[in-house]
Amino acid sequence: MVSERAADVSPFLAMDVLERANDTDDVIHLEVGEPDFDPPERVVETAVESLRAGNTDYTAARGKPELRRAIAAHYDRTYGVDVDPGRVVVTPGSSPGLLLAMAALVDPGDEVVLTDPHYACYPNFVRVVGGTVRTVPLRPADGFRPRASAFADAMGPDTRALLCNSPANPTGAVMDGDTLSALVDLAAEADATPVVDEVYHGLSYDAEEHTVLEYTDDAVVLDGFSKRFAMTGWRLGWMVVPPGLVDAVNRLAQNLFICAPNFVQDAGVAALETPPERLDAIRETYRERRDLLVDAVADWGLDPGYTPQGAYYLLADVSDLPGDAFDVADLFLEEAGVAVTPGADFGDQAAAYLRFSYATDADAIREAISRLDDLLATVER
Repeated sequence: MVSERAADVSPFLAMDVLERANDTDDVIHLEVGEPDFDPPERVVETAVESLRAGNTDYTAARGKPELRRAIAAHYDRTYGVDVDPGRVVVTPGSSPGLLLAMAALVDPGDEVVLTDPHYACYPNFVRVVGGTVRTVPLRPADGFRPRASAFADAMGPDTRALLCNSPANPTGAVMDGDTLSALVDLAAEADATPVVDEVYHGLSYDAEEHTVLEYTDDAVVLDGFSKRFAMTGWRLGWMVVPPGLVDAVNRLAQNLFICAPNFVQDAGVAALETPPERLDAIRETYRERRDLLVDAVADWGLDPGYTPQGAYYLLADVSDLPGDAFDVADLFLEEAGVAVTPGADFGDQAAAYLRFSYATDADAIREAISRLDDLLATVER
């Protein structure tokens, strides 16, 4: 018999679309956030060297000291923030970090406030530990950036965490420093903990990035190597946790995950030593791809009224097309061979949208635009 906990977990629609698309010939994949860049060459070399050196045994659950020190140095170098390496916990990907955060903070019946739209899996992480989700509706008129006042309206006496990401999936919105500071103050007043997913940091185009650690030590930060270093399959992430949460998170990590892969942790040190010029070039490439899609969506009459400031996603408003977003996604896949994700994956406020990922090369994006140009010219509105 399936547990109620498992039954409450909804499917990840982007992966469902990917599975269908993989069974279809000649499909352009704009549904998943899979960078098309290779990891830095030195990262691959370091992993191979570490394997050959025999680094295949367990490490401490919280990660190898040299990687934790490198992560702490990253915050000093990038944001001017002093992070004690003892507060860093290395995880086998950022998703396990989110599970650890929810397990450490949330008891059954406790509430977690998150934005809507939100990353598709966030509510499931809350529910799997017995928590309850409350949402903050975001508006395209605000560029889908959250307002602290809206978080305040959604909070109650049982709120234990405020969960958000910046740059955001699926909107590409970037939170400014004033908003992060205000959320920190709200959380402190409510005896709640900010949990901020910063895994798309380094991929912002029109906004300055701030880590929540600039404003407090009493927050959980989630980050990793998948997005900026194109290391999705390497499964390596990290958390920075408040001093009082370190032991609890470490005990959970010991029991749930043992540790992140040894030799991959060595590769993580090399990744953090990557010259910034490489990421600058990748970021500009993403900007060019974004602009292609922003212009195309406007030409199609699907303009959502904002331009993404970071990550590599764009929401397109398909409310004027026949059917719902699922129908439109099916039409795009079946008639044009273009795979996109229905917005319902990301919350009620995104239900009338499709999410386009531009984590693929510009030629493929141009071909997708051409196909959808032809298809939408035949669709009555």
